[in-house]
Amino acid sequence: MQTYYYVLASQSFLLEEEPFEEVLRERTRNYQEKEKEIDFWLVKQPAFLEAPEIAETKAKCPQPSVAVISTNPQFITWLKLRLEFVLTGEFQAPSDTIAEPLASLAFVS
Repeated sequence: MQTYYYVLASQSFLLEEEPFEEVLRERTRNYQEKEKEIDFWLVKQPAFLEAPEIAETKAKCPQPSVAVISTNPQFITWLKLRLEFVLTGEFQAPSDTIAEPLASLAFVS
Protein backbone atom coordinates (compact mmCIF):
# COMPACT_ATOMS: atom_id res chain seq x y z
CA MET A 1 0.00 0.00 0.00
CA GLN A 2 1.13 3.53 -0.80
CA THR A 3 0.50 6.63 1.33
CA TYR A 4 -0.95 9.57 -0.58
CA TYR A 5 -1.05 13.12 0.73
CA TYR A 6 -3.45 15.76 -0.49
CA VAL A 7 -4.47 19.38 -0.54
CA LEU A 8 -8.22 19.83 -0.95
CA ALA A 9 -10.19 22.95 -1.88
CA SER A 10 -13.25 24.05 -3.77
CA GLN A 11 -12.78 24.11 -7.53
CA SER A 12 -13.76 27.79 -7.69
CA PHE A 13 -11.10 28.73 -5.11
CA LEU A 14 -8.24 26.66 -6.45
CA LEU A 15 -8.87 26.90 -10.18
CA GLU A 16 -10.37 30.39 -10.50
CA GLU A 17 -9.38 32.57 -7.53
CA GLU A 18 -5.82 31.34 -7.05
CA PRO A 19 -3.07 31.56 -9.70
CA PHE A 20 -2.77 27.80 -9.34
CA GLU A 21 -1.94 27.01 -12.96
CA GLU A 22 1.22 29.09 -12.50
CA VAL A 23 2.10 27.11 -9.35
CA LEU A 24 1.77 23.80 -11.20
CA ARG A 25 3.82 25.06 -14.16
CA GLU A 26 6.54 26.27 -11.80
CA ARG A 27 6.67 22.97 -9.94
CA THR A 28 6.62 20.91 -13.15
CA ARG A 29 9.51 22.96 -14.54
CA ASN A 30 11.41 22.49 -11.26
CA TYR A 31 10.93 18.72 -11.43
CA GLN A 32 12.07 18.62 -15.07
CA GLU A 33 15.20 20.63 -14.28
CA LYS A 34 16.06 18.19 -11.50
CA GLU A 35 15.11 15.21 -13.68
CA LYS A 36 12.67 14.20 -10.99
CA GLU A 37 9.62 12.09 -11.82
CA ILE A 38 6.27 13.87 -11.38
CA ASP A 39 4.70 12.68 -8.12
CA PHE A 40 1.62 14.91 -7.97
CA TRP A 41 -1.72 14.96 -9.76
CA LEU A 42 -4.68 17.34 -9.95
CA VAL A 43 -8.00 15.50 -9.56
CA LYS A 44 -11.40 17.18 -9.90
CA GLN A 45 -14.09 15.72 -7.67
CA PRO A 46 -11.75 13.11 -6.18
CA ALA A 47 -13.37 9.76 -5.50
CA PHE A 48 -11.30 9.15 -2.35
CA LEU A 49 -13.58 11.65 -0.57
CA GLU A 50 -16.31 8.99 -0.64
CA ALA A 51 -14.36 6.80 1.79
CA PRO A 52 -15.99 6.76 5.25
CA GLU A 53 -12.74 7.66 6.98
CA ILE A 54 -12.55 10.91 4.98
CA ALA A 55 -16.21 11.95 5.37
CA GLU A 56 -15.38 14.58 7.99
CA THR A 57 -12.88 16.28 5.67
CA LYS A 58 -15.31 16.15 2.74
CA ALA A 59 -17.98 17.83 4.87
CA LYS A 60 -15.62 20.77 5.52
CA CYS A 61 -14.88 21.42 1.83
CA PRO A 62 -17.25 23.30 -0.50
CA GLN A 63 -18.29 21.21 -3.48
CA PRO A 64 -17.38 20.63 -6.23
CA SER A 65 -13.90 20.07 -4.93
CA VAL A 66 -10.48 19.53 -6.40
CA ALA A 67 -7.43 17.85 -4.88
CA VAL A 68 -3.75 17.83 -5.54
CA ILE A 69 -2.61 14.34 -4.60
CA SER A 70 1.03 13.43 -4.13
CA THR A 71 3.26 10.74 -2.72
CA ASN A 72 5.56 13.53 -1.48
CA PRO A 73 4.45 14.95 1.90
CA GLN A 74 6.90 17.88 1.66
CA PHE A 75 5.25 19.03 -1.59
CA ILE A 76 1.82 19.01 0.06
CA THR A 77 3.19 20.97 3.04
CA TRP A 78 4.69 23.50 0.61
CA LEU A 79 1.31 23.81 -1.18
CA LYS A 80 -0.53 24.27 2.12
CA LEU A 81 1.79 27.12 3.08
CA ARG A 82 1.50 28.69 -0.36
CA LEU A 83 -2.28 28.42 -0.71
CA GLU A 84 -3.31 28.81 2.94
CA PHE A 85 -7.10 28.25 2.67
CA VAL A 86 -7.02 24.53 1.89
CA LEU A 87 -7.49 21.27 3.77
CA THR A 88 -4.78 18.65 3.93
CA GLY A 89 -4.71 15.00 4.80
CA GLU A 90 -3.48 11.60 3.83
CA PHE A 91 -4.79 8.16 2.99
CA GLN A 92 -3.48 4.77 1.97
CA ALA A 93 -4.45 3.03 -1.23
CA PRO A 94 -5.37 0.71 -2.65
CA SER A 95 -7.60 -0.28 0.24
CA ASP A 96 -11.09 -1.66 0.82
CA THR A 97 -12.55 1.88 0.76
CA ILE A 98 -10.18 3.54 -1.75
CA ALA A 99 -9.49 1.25 -4.68
CA GLU A 100 -7.97 3.87 -7.01
CA PRO A 101 -6.23 6.87 -5.37
CA LEU A 102 -6.45 9.12 -8.44
CA ALA A 103 -10.02 8.32 -9.46
CA SER A 104 -12.44 11.15 -10.16
CA LEU A 105 -16.20 11.40 -9.91
CA ALA A 106 -16.24 14.11 -12.60
CA PHE A 107 -17.93 13.09 -15.80
CA VAL A 108 -16.49 14.06 -19.16
CA SER A 109 -19.10 14.66 -21.84
